[in-house]
Amino acid sequence: MSDTHAREDSLRRSLGLNRRQFMAATTGMAAAAAIPLALPGAAQADPVPVRDERSALVPASQRGIILYTVRDAISRNPLTSPLPSGFRKVFEALSAIGYAQVEFAGYTQNANSEGGANLETVEGAQLLRTWLDEYGLKAQGNHGFIPGSWPLSPADLDRFQRTLEIANIIGMEHVGTGNDPTGSNFKADWDLAIEKWHGLGQLAQAAGLKLYTHNHDAAYNFLLDSGPLDTLGRPTRSSGIRKLEYFLSQTDKHLIFLEMDLFWAHVAQYKHTLFTAPDGSVQTDIFDPFSLVRDNQKRYPLFHIKDGKLNPATSNGYDMVPLGTGDIGYKEFFNRVKIRDKHHPMYEQDNAPGGTANPAQSLDYARLSYENWAAMKEDRYYE
Repeated sequence: MSDTHAREDSLRRSLGLNRRQFMAATTGMAAAAAIPLALPGAAQADPVPVRDERSALVPASQRGIILYTVRDAISRNPLTSPLPSGFRKVFEALSAIGYAQVEFAGYTQNANSEGGANLETVEGAQLLRTWLDEYGLKAQGNHGFIPGSWPLSPADLDRFQRTLEIANIIGMEHVGTGNDPTGSNFKADWDLAIEKWHGLGQLAQAAGLKLYTHNHDAAYNFLLDSGPLDTLGRPTRSSGIRKLEYFLSQTDKHLIFLEMDLFWAHVAQYKHTLFTAPDGSVQTDIFDPFSLVRDNQKRYPLFHIKDGKLNPATSNGYDMVPLGTGDIGYKEFFNRVKIRDKHHPMYEQDNAPGGTANPAQSLDYARLSYENWAAMKEDRYYE
């Protein structure tokens, strides 16, 4: 890198701009770059306000989105809709909003989009990398393939190695899955999963990647690890440790990483509060997701930043809403867990797609959530 390019890159980072926004600013088009995506048929939105990033809770360079949030746009047919469709146009839209990072949730798009339907190939990965670079985006991970076999079958090993190769072509630092290491509640099954994940983690590490698991509330239920045994010889009671906390405590911190979904962690806080102790007594334990992350920060390189509105009438206790419009304490979280270049939070909203009634909704929510996120400022009193 030349001295000139190095100075430009340093200035771009200090301003919190991605490459595309920086180039626009330095060629006299800063006003155009600051205007949010205008969707066909929609009213022109107000310009994005110019923000002082110095006190931002999360630097602009670290604000990301998992593409599952806008899956409807990625799968949309460009021949029948004027809205952004397919990976390339969605990358353009997200970059215009301000996002700097993305997490994949698979590599398929509408067959009529540029590149075709399936980009989970070497050629497809090269195309995705070209588009990411074009719009100044950095890919950080993927909810992708984790082998079902253990020990690995030859077919599973080949596919997992191809998964690692594709991740490297796209430029990721992490590779993972949207599923728990096991869906079981029993310690023996978690011990087997720990053995398997160590093996997979070694393969990922050899490829220069960090392996991670993404989890919903069930992973924070209590591990069945104490007697008496049931008719199949399995424990029926718990020592009080949660399943994922056991996994965290028994895995190599250099091989295995986690991605906490803050919405589902709060659902666990609401749902999984009681366990039957070895002596038969019912004990209460309230999960504290913020403290778990604070005490294991190096194990959590990625987060899903998904907001929820309290609703005790539902089984989960929360309804999913755009970031910054719910009751999950993200300002407290970001003050406790300082988000710099080693943490990669990804905005997610499972119910963002609006269907045929509101086909622009997921990108509209992505814009609203980004603006709410950018407006969060750092406080000095959190430790």
